[in-house]
Amino acid sequence: MKAKKIGCLLAMAVLALFFFSQPAMSADPIKIGIMQGLSGPYEIYGKAEVTGFKMGLEYFTKGTNKIMGRDVKLFVEDTQLKAARAKMLLTKLYSDDKVDLAIGPTSSGVALAVLPVAKEFKKILIVEPAVADAITGSHWNRYIFRTGRNSGQDAISNATAISKPGVSIATIAQDYAFGKDGVAAYKKAAEKLGAKIVHEEYADPKGTDFTAPVQRIIEALKDKPKPKYVFVIWAGKGGPIPQLISAGLDKYGIEITSGGNVLAALKVMKPLKGMRGSIYYYYENPKNPVNDWLVKEHYKRFKEPPDFFTCGGFAAASAVVSGITKAGGTDTEMLIKAMEGMTFMTPKGNMKFRKEDHQALQVMFAFQLDVKPDVEWAIPVLTKELSMEETAPPIMNKR
Repeated sequence: MKAKKIGCLLAMAVLALFFFSQPAMSADPIKIGIMQGLSGPYEIYGKAEVTGFKMGLEYFTKGTNKIMGRDVKLFVEDTQLKAARAKMLLTKLYSDDKVDLAIGPTSSGVALAVLPVAKEFKKILIVEPAVADAITGSHWNRYIFRTGRNSGQDAISNATAISKPGVSIATIAQDYAFGKDGVAAYKKAAEKLGAKIVHEEYADPKGTDFTAPVQRIIEALKDKPKPKYVFVIWAGKGGPIPQLISAGLDKYGIEITSGGNVLAALKVMKPLKGMRGSIYYYYENPKNPVNDWLVKEHYKRFKEPPDFFTCGGFAAASAVVSGITKAGGTDTEMLIKAMEGMTFMTPKGNMKFRKEDHQALQVMFAFQLDVKPDVEWAIPVLTKELSMEETAPPIMNKR
């Protein structure tokens, strides 16, 4: 009887060991939602973001696509750049698909609309690549993190490129959150450096004829002493740069300045050799093993270099892998605690989530445009790497 009892106890111990080991072997997948504008004027941005995220996940999981031994399942959705649709999609991702966290969206206006959904479901939304300051400012909540740069970082780095006492600047931007926040931040940064903003133009994001705004800009600047510039903030297809180039600004001593952009937009800038500005990412500028891998693999797979927003998606993947690993799982409160103040590596170098507003502090790249006959686009040649401390935007939320 005693031997039989001992045998039963051993059998129970073996069964217990088997069952307790099962969660590690068959844990549920980590579910991640990705919302981007995969159709419409920002299609090139959204698709690059998804590609970058998948490549980043591959890199930071050493090709396994597993985090802490758990498979990662992606749910990719197209917002079509519509705020109501994006709210519906994020609600579906959190409630029906049960994602652990979400990434996106592309448009600033859409992003501002969906921020309350993350708060409602108490789930993290990593904003990438929407730029408006209000996302980590007046509309922010504690479930929002942003790997993308904000308007303040763009503004500070671009203002540094040309601003000093005696400089006069006119601006032209899209008439919505991205453009308005961008100009407000740029004006503050430029005037802090001694320049003066003498005129502001806001144009229809879908507009194609910029004759009237260009003429008003010329009128505002033509009698000002040099140096004088028109600063352009534009996202997506089209924009005023071609008409500004053909308007004969050089006759009045007016120069164009703008931030760097995707390769398709840099093609339009080929006539602007010598232009100075700042860029979030250009594949030749960062020097680190992560970017080396991204550039090499992107060429191998797509026969072209990674673009501006490919880097953004890659950075978001790094934040996800680093955050979940540091937190030891996907519990939202543990993730928030782990990610606040967290430093993580990206193709452009280290980023750090600022504790106060969860904005990723990051380097930016000052440049001067060059052209080469065998390169289709204008090349933003690095003149200075601006540190995350130099480009840190003001804290604008009311935490």
